[in-house]
Amino acid sequence: MKSPSSLEALIEALRCLPGVGPKSAQRMAYHLLQRDQAGASRLAAALGRSLEVIRHCERCNTYTEEQICVLCRSARRDAHSLCVVETPADMLMMEQAECYHGLYFVLMGRLSPLDRIGPRDIHLDRLLKRAEDGLVREVIVATNFTVEGEATAHYISELLLVRGLKVSRIARGLPVGGELEHVDSGTLAQAVFERRAVEPS
Repeated sequence: MKSPSSLEALIEALRCLPGVGPKSAQRMAYHLLQRDQAGASRLAAALGRSLEVIRHCERCNTYTEEQICVLCRSARRDAHSLCVVETPADMLMMEQAECYHGLYFVLMGRLSPLDRIGPRDIHLDRLLKRAEDGLVREVIVATNFTVEGEATAHYISELLLVRGLKVSRIARGLPVGGELEHVDSGTLAQAVFERRAVEPS
C-alpha cells in the first residue's frame, strides 16, 4: 500500500536532519502522527517561528533575534580577544567550559574544496573586518582538529598574520579528528589555556 503523499513528504523532510536515514525518519513521522500530535504542532510552530525571527549577529555572526547578540553587547567581555569557531554549538561549548571571556566570530562552517566551500562561504571578509576593528589584539583560532578544520585554521592565520595581528591556535589537548561540540569542558579549557602563537610560514 502506498503511503499518503503528505506522509511521504514529512518522512523526506525529516531526513534533512543529521544522522537520520529513511527508517529513522519513518519512525519519527509515525511517532509524531500516532502518539504526539501536540508535540508535532509545537515542533512545527517553533520551527516556523525560528525561521522568521532568527538572524545572524552583525558582529560575531552567531544566531540571535537581535541585530547584535547578548555576548557582543556585554560590557563584561574582553574586547581585545577574538575567538574564531566553526559553529554556534562550538561557541556554546566554549562558554560552558568557562575558560574564555573574550568575544567570538562564528564562521558557520569550514573550508572544504571537495564540498565547494570556499572563503566567501565562511564569511572570511566579515572576520577580517571584525579583527581589524582597532580593538582586537589577539585572535584565537579554535577550529576543529579535522583535516578541514586545520586547513581553515592555517588559511585564517596567514590572512591575519600578514595584517600584523597576533594569532594563536588552541592547543592539541583535543583529540585529533575531534569536534569541540563533543569534547568535555575540562579538556577544552586546557586546550584554550595552552594555546600557542601562530608564526608566519
